[in-house]
Amino acid sequence: VQLQASGGGLVQVGGSLRLSCAASGTIFSMIRMGWYRQAPGKERELVAVISSGVGCTTTADSVRGRFTISRDSAKNTVHLQMNSLKAEDTAVYYCYLERSRGWTTQEHWGQGTLVTVSS
Repeated sequence: VQLQASGGGLVQVGGSLRLSCAASGTIFSMIRMGWYRQAPGKERELVAVISSGVGCTTTADSVRGRFTISRDSAKNTVHLQMNSLKAEDTAVYYCYLERSRGWTTQEHWGQGTLVTVSS
């Protein structure tokens, strides 16, 4: 499985960015896909994920109402629309995919894309 993320960059407080992540390879058993982030000196945390099938979403409290995750199933791509960005949203954002492998699951990570929100 390969995950190719794009869309990071520098934006001012209150601005918007859209991240995209395209998955390729053996992903027919995907369970969910989405985004985590890691700020300097902090642990990696979930931002938003969307499940396969009906597309249930899970969004962190810190971004709910500002960030929206969506998917294009035909292109195996997820998008993260980030609005009303705050300085504390500054982090490396990692694309994530979880898939089933028999009795267990397997996680895959993209290379990370930096989002910097300046005040």
